[in-house]
Formats: sequence, C-alpha cells, structure tokens
Amino acid sequence: MPEVIFNGPAGRLEGRYQPSKEKNAPIAIILHPHPRFGGTMNNPIVYELFYMFQRRGFTTLRFNFRGIGRSQGEFDHGAGELSDAAAALDWVQSLHPDSKNCWVAGYSFGSWIGMQLLMRRPEIEGFMSIAPQPNIYDFSFLAPCPSSGLIIHGDADKVAPQRDVNGLVEKLKTQKGILITQTVVPGANHFFSGKNDELLAECEDYLDRRMDGELVPEPAPKRIR
Repeated sequence: MPEVIFNGPAGRLEGRYQPSKEKNAPIAIILHPHPRFGGTMNNPIVYELFYMFQRRGFTTLRFNFRGIGRSQGEFDHGAGELSDAAAALDWVQSLHPDSKNCWVAGYSFGSWIGMQLLMRRPEIEGFMSIAPQPNIYDFSFLAPCPSSGLIIHGDADKVAPQRDVNGLVEKLKTQKGILITQTVVPGANHFFSGKNDELLAECEDYLDRRMDGELVPEPAPKRIR
C-alpha cells in the first residue's frame, strides 16, 4: 500500500493509496473523523473501509485532512477539509482517467464532508455515511441528494442521537430518484466500541448488493406515446 503525498489547497496532503489492476475500476475515497478529536486516516474504521473497497477491485485512497500527520495547513472547520477532499479526488482521477465512477465513505465528521463532496461531483454514484451528526452539522445542502447510499449508525450513539439521524434519513427519503438505505447497529455507540465487526459486515453487505445492481431505485417506466 503506497504512502503518497499530493498537493492540496493548503499545501501537501498525506495519504495511503491502492490502485486497482483494472484501468476503468471505480474509485473510493474514505474520509476520517474530526481532526480536533483524534481523527486520522489510520482510524480503525477508516482503515477497514479502505481495505473493504480495495478487496472489491476499487482504486482506493484515504488521507489526512490538513494539519494532521504530514498533511500541511491548519484545521478549517469543514470548508478547507472539503477542498482537501476535492483535491484528493482530483489527484486520483488524474492517475485514473478511465475511471468513470466514484464512491465516498465518511465516518462522523468525515461523513459530513463526504456528503458535501457528493453534491459537487456528479461522478460519485454511491456513498456510505457512518455515524453522521445532523444534530451538530447542517445537512440542509442535500437538496436534493443526487446519489443512493447507506446511512449507518448505532442506537446507543449519544454523540449523534438516533432521533436526529432518523430525521435526516426521513428527509432524504422524500426525494425522488434515489434510494437511501438506513441501518442501525444494535448497542453501538458513536465509536462502535466492540461493534466494528458488525459495522463492517453491514457495509460489506451493502456494497456487495449495490455492485450486484440492488438497492437503487427502479428506472421510471417509459411513456408510450
């Protein structure tokens, strides 16, 4: 797994990158939790998601937001981190111009950044939003959400209470043309303490089903003129 350094808006960004053997393989970018609360690209959940996508033939990247590890710059309360994520996707795409599709997976703070990236990049066809925090971050930009995806969280999460996540999911489910899958991990807190295996199994199941053409809305029937 190559260690990479690439240019970001505030200086160099440090990442871990695994190219697929297939030229046109999809790209997956995994975004880590809050930099001010110990979040890095080596977070165990981020690490496992990276390998989950890699095992399924994706070209995969995880990286440190600005000011973390060897990434230059300073924490920017989300705006700069979104620019970092866009630069990371640009960098991978420059190496893989034949890749037409992309997935983004984010955990906690990373899920907020990932959902914003989703709004700006039409090539992102799927997302995984793990333990999002709509009680803390504004998700109103998802109007409408352009891609189908998974929102997964624990029913014992006190950082992002279930009722708040349910409210976000219900809002997204009213939108046409996408399918939001919500999964609740019983007994899991915000950090999925002792529940990482269950979390990963649910994410793997979702990704496998999406790759099999499931969990997306049925195409609208053609009108006969």
